[in-house]
Amino acid sequence: MPLPSPRLRPLRASALTRSRPMSPRLIGLVTPDLQNAIFPAITEAVGSELTRRGFTPVLCTQSRGGGSEPSFVEFLLRQRFSGIVFAGGHYAFADAPHDHYRQLARLSVPVTLFNAGVAHLPFPRVVCDDAAATDLGWRHLASLGHTRIGLVLGPHSHLPSERKAARARELGVDPALVVRTSFSLEAGQAVAGALLRAGVTGLLCASDPLALGVIRAARRRGLDVPGDVSVVGYDDSALMPCTSPPLTTIRQPVEAMAAAAVDLLCAQMDTPAASADETLLDPELIVRGSTGRPRTAPDRR
Repeated sequence: MPLPSPRLRPLRASALTRSRPMSPRLIGLVTPDLQNAIFPAITEAVGSELTRRGFTPVLCTQSRGGGSEPSFVEFLLRQRFSGIVFAGGHYAFADAPHDHYRQLARLSVPVTLFNAGVAHLPFPRVVCDDAAATDLGWRHLASLGHTRIGLVLGPHSHLPSERKAARARELGVDPALVVRTSFSLEAGQAVAGALLRAGVTGLLCASDPLALGVIRAARRRGLDVPGDVSVVGYDDSALMPCTSPPLTTIRQPVEAMAAAAVDLLCAQMDTPAASADETLLDPELIVRGSTGRPRTAPDRR
């Protein structure tokens, strides 16, 4: 049964200390919905790392009409959890509510964030280098001979997408060839048409589902992938080697990120004043069948 979504009520530190002592073995793992296959991979990696170190992870998965991120935070606080790992959520969006994070900071709850978060949140972050990922994808397409390269990114308020867009500007990508949308296959398909009509022959996407949506849109226009359009994804989530064609993508080092996230969580348990800096990890280009040299493309109207 999904958790209710109550209004987040401020908890005083004294109220916490009057209650039973914190359970030293329970760690909350808060994730978005698991439709994007990268989140089950992150969940498994973080959960395995916590278990290996003697902790018990408790999964809190956000869903439409179900548990929300603030309601999960309220639940974890009232159940005396020792720490929380966020594998995605409001912290990555500048225009999302952040009051529940501020409450966690006031109560000195150990927290680690997976990927970039808004600057004012005082928690350590484990981040796959978004600028380096953009470099890898763009340079791969450019090395194949593509000169009209477009980007399909997440919303303007999404900080990892903002970092990718900033690096794209430094690389000289035409701003007209950068589009923003939500993270889904359907969204990728919906926005791909304008880029294809603009004569783009290489597309770099901010997630694997977005890339698969772009491929679907290209095929529905009679275009071949990679003959007419090369597509690069991001994450290297499960089954990407099995798509048609197998997807070239930028791999996040999920196992290494999970280990670093748990290290940072444990450091806060030992030293409450642990650093809130970012730990940057390098992505890896995985070349498969969705990219190739460009050829003269058919009419995209």
